[in-house]
Amino acid sequence: MKIYTRTGDAGSTGLFGGPRVPKDDDRIEAYGTVDELNAAIGMARSVGQRGLLDSQLSEIQCELFSIGAELATPDPEGHQMRIITTAHIEKLESWIDEHEKELPELKHFILPAGDSVSTGLQLARAICRRAERRVVTLAHADGTAVAANLVIYLNRLSDLLFVMTRVANREAGVAEVPWVRPK
Repeated sequence: MKIYTRTGDAGSTGLFGGPRVPKDDDRIEAYGTVDELNAAIGMARSVGQRGLLDSQLSEIQCELFSIGAELATPDPEGHQMRIITTAHIEKLESWIDEHEKELPELKHFILPAGDSVSTGLQLARAICRRAERRVVTLAHADGTAVAANLVIYLNRLSDLLFVMTRVANREAGVAEVPWVRPK
């Protein structure tokens, strides 16, 4: 099997179990941004291994791949592609709660700065917010059924990624950089 098919050379792509659509279709934007998020997390993981964070990020990457597959499928229920459940969301919430126990209370906005793992996770967090917006756009499209769990998962994931940036800086012994209002 060749990696290139030439079927997308005219600007369209095939959906799983569905029709061909333009490459700038809302569905393609949604799962493409989730794919970009997954790659950003992989990049953050590659610059430093941090035990628990790395293990959790690995699990998240598998879940993001599943989200991408669901978004690439016009009929996810018909193809058994509804994978993300409330249990996945609750797991993210429990990870946030556990990490926050180890962190000082946040009393100010902080800039995306510090350790390379932390800044990589900040970039992933920003991409996650965009992925959430793209999935919401897709959910508002006529005739599109997007599971509410996907939006909730991405919303919670961006919160977790933020908390992980703080953990990464703490573990690296790097101080957080507070936002200072310009004068």
